Amino acid sequence: MWTPAALASEARSYAGPVWRVVEDQHRAATMRLTDSLREQKILENLLQESKPVLPEACAHLHALLAAPFRYRPYPEGSRFRRADQEDGVFYASEHLETAVAEAAFLLILFFAESPGTTLPDRATGRTAFRTAVAAELAIDLTKPPLSRDQVAWTDPADYAPCQQLADAARAGGIEAIRYQSVRDPDRRANIALLDCAAFAADQPEARQSWRFQIGRGGVRAWCGEEGLALEFPVE
Repeated sequence: MWTPAALASEARSYAGPVWRVVEDQHRAATMRLTDSLREQKILENLLQESKPVLPEACAHLHALLAAPFRYRPYPEGSRFRRADQEDGVFYASEHLETAVAEAAFLLILFFAESPGTTLPDRATGRTAFRTAVAAELAIDLTKPPLSRDQVAWTDPADYAPCQQLADAARAGGIEAIRYQSVRDPDRRANIALLDCAAFAADQPEARQSWRFQIGRGGVRAWCGEEGLALEFPVE
């Protein structure tokens, strides 16, 4: 068991650009429900008022950066966040391809867990964006001594050890956790930001429009702007 003090003693600074892929549907959804831009704006404002309160420390951030600190995970939590835990986590990747792989996995998982749901016949939209990170205190699970527990940190389904570690990290003042992606075929690194203070800027640096098409064999993802295309089999 890693204690807050032990983790703090292993903490180092971390800085660099990271990528995240998010769903791109809320504007289109409200557009379909309204008959004019005025009505859509009213609906968007009503939805905004119904959202959970954003922590004051994150109020200066763009919505793409702040959202993970506003909403609680449901129903089982995530790798570094327990179910219904108020503390937020911003998950990102050091490489764009890794972020796309993580998004593809979530899409496959959604349909795998709801076998009665018909696969969509059209591609869905996603937004990939890059942002700058500058954490004063970060731990790296891919390097010694923390890497000695790599099996626990990279379990594809059991997040309990990582959630326990994150609890201790928060208690020790850690702002970010660098860890190996288990969804990326090349096993490159992800970043989990535990604190809004770890952002180096309050706005995303770059955005890309991606399309994801899921089929029985897996997911295809492409970005016309960059001429990139990736494929992820179900296995």
